[in-house]
Amino acid sequence: MATQNQPDWDTLAEKFDLWLPQIAPVGEALLAALQIAPGDKVLDVASGTGEPALSLARRHPHARITGTDAAPGMVRAAQNKVKAERLNNIEFIAMPAEQLEFEDASFDKVLCRFGVMLFEDPLRGLKEMQRVLKPGGQYALAVWSTAENMTTMYWAYQVFKDRLREEDQPALAKVTSLGEAGALESLLEEAGFKHHSIERKQFDYQFSSFEEYWDTIEASDIMKQQFDALPAE
Repeated sequence: MATQNQPDWDTLAEKFDLWLPQIAPVGEALLAALQIAPGDKVLDVASGTGEPALSLARRHPHARITGTDAAPGMVRAAQNKVKAERLNNIEFIAMPAEQLEFEDASFDKVLCRFGVMLFEDPLRGLKEMQRVLKPGGQYALAVWSTAENMTTMYWAYQVFKDRLREEDQPALAKVTSLGEAGALESLLEEAGFKHHSIERKQFDYQFSSFEEYWDTIEASDIMKQQFDALPAE
């Protein structure tokens, strides 16, 4: 069976920041759920170009933050921000979630914004996150909801699904694979996480005009890959 390609996250790194203002509320919700204390060691998995790890580092100079991402381009972009701001309590490392190169029980807190469902192996990635978290440590994750609630991708998928090869369509199924009720809970339990609660929250992208929205879509390549694959006619 053919599988849908994921975006080339390494290539998208320089343009990914266009979306940061839109998804910032999600990062804020995750940080609010974690009770960061001075001296805490915090791991941000799949942190992309640096958020919400950078926000955490700015607010908690006495915490030690490590961000990881499987795409070296994302990590380079994040580390450049660290250098530009001269932050000394945070670092970013190119590392897949499924192979975290840390000792057991290394971190007091672990978070991941919109990364788990994109892991090559979500269960293995979560098991690694659970392994490096100290007993009794806190964790906070965010995943996308169902396809119908991801309207930007869902509408485009519906329109173009009969005009594109399957491998050129957006990875809608994977992006929303943990959105159904009970899906994330089951995966967390299988990975060994305990004492979790799951909240469903809605947030909306805000653009001043359709033109601003479309420019962001095209510049970011998140959706543009399917438009580029359309036949000329």
